[in-house]
Amino acid sequence: MVVSATLRFGAEGSLMHRATAAGMAGGMLLRGTTKHTRQEVKDEFDRLKARVSVSGAATSANVRIETTRENLPDVLRLLGEVLREPAFDAKELEELKEERLANLEEQKSEPIPQAMTALSRHLRPYPEGHPRYTMTFDERIEAITNTTLDDVRSFYDDFYGVGAGELAVVGDFDSAVVGDLMNQIFGEWRSPSAFTRVPSKYFDVPAENRSLETPDKANAVFVTGLNLQIRDDDPDYPALVLGNYMLGGGFLNSRLATRIRRKEGLSYGVGSQFFASAVDRYGQFLGFAIYAPENVEALEAAFMEEIEKVLTEGYTDDEVQAAKAGYLQSRQVSRAQDSELASLLSRYLFIRRTVGFDAAVEERIANLTSADILAAMKRHIDPAKLSIVKAGDFAKLQQAVDQP
Repeated sequence: MVVSATLRFGAEGSLMHRATAAGMAGGMLLRGTTKHTRQEVKDEFDRLKARVSVSGAATSANVRIETTRENLPDVLRLLGEVLREPAFDAKELEELKEERLANLEEQKSEPIPQAMTALSRHLRPYPEGHPRYTMTFDERIEAITNTTLDDVRSFYDDFYGVGAGELAVVGDFDSAVVGDLMNQIFGEWRSPSAFTRVPSKYFDVPAENRSLETPDKANAVFVTGLNLQIRDDDPDYPALVLGNYMLGGGFLNSRLATRIRRKEGLSYGVGSQFFASAVDRYGQFLGFAIYAPENVEALEAAFMEEIEKVLTEGYTDDEVQAAKAGYLQSRQVSRAQDSELASLLSRYLFIRRTVGFDAAVEERIANLTSADILAAMKRHIDPAKLSIVKAGDFAKLQQAVDQP
């Protein structure tokens, strides 16, 4: 059985400049309580055959549990101790900081995180200190280095507790027992800070095309993106979902994978993504490819040509029919997994939606024509507005070209 729970707290103003402390506070919760050490907590969850993860960010804390029916009550009691009585041990904080700093130092020179960070900063230019602001690697390293135990405790004291939030349980369980336990464990634990959702904003940013040097790396990465003014209840949403699935979301059978990976051998992995918010008019179309640096020009040209071709010619009826079958089957398989269903139900509790929404979207996808998909993609995806970031060892490539 699977439990998915979220605590939501804070508002945009109160969360300014506190994202790093929030992340560190969440990271400390499984590192010991006032009653048990980190190892003792881990050993007890292991004894209960429970896989438990707890994380925290600027606006929420998230819990995921996988365990058995008979062990769930004891797992929830220990979770209550983890969430309500964290030790915030100074030594544990230093170890957590060291782990995260080492990870950042490693990522700092890698093409994928460098490119994704640069693209996010361009597409989502929230002001510095905003809970949705994308820090540079140097900013993240400095922020973690300077975070103190008082900062972490202060964030926890100011925000943690039950207020807004969701709980979804999927599997073999007694709902009355779970409800009573949750009230006993968390009923009087209240967040001092009322939750006000921080909206995701649409930014109309100019297109850019830039390269980042990541010396001595064998592979390069290409990422591209475009902000969209759309929600997932927009009439064009189903067509964009299936259009993207055929373009680059369907793994090896997509247009991008067929040409760039299978036919031309330019990339080790290539694809695209599309998403739209359920609550704000904000979405994105994204593309990516991993390739050898010497293929940089051919890769970019092929990627853009395939998008232009789709937007000019559309998809064949056979492609659309095959994509419908594949996509709709994948949705059924996903919902059959307890972990996926728990996450979905938890999210839908937050946005006040039922799985009937999925059924309606999937019915519309089943009825789409190739003309519907082409018209929707033309309305929302403009290749001229795509921003591109490439990261790799291009300097070494240029040196090889320049050598006589």
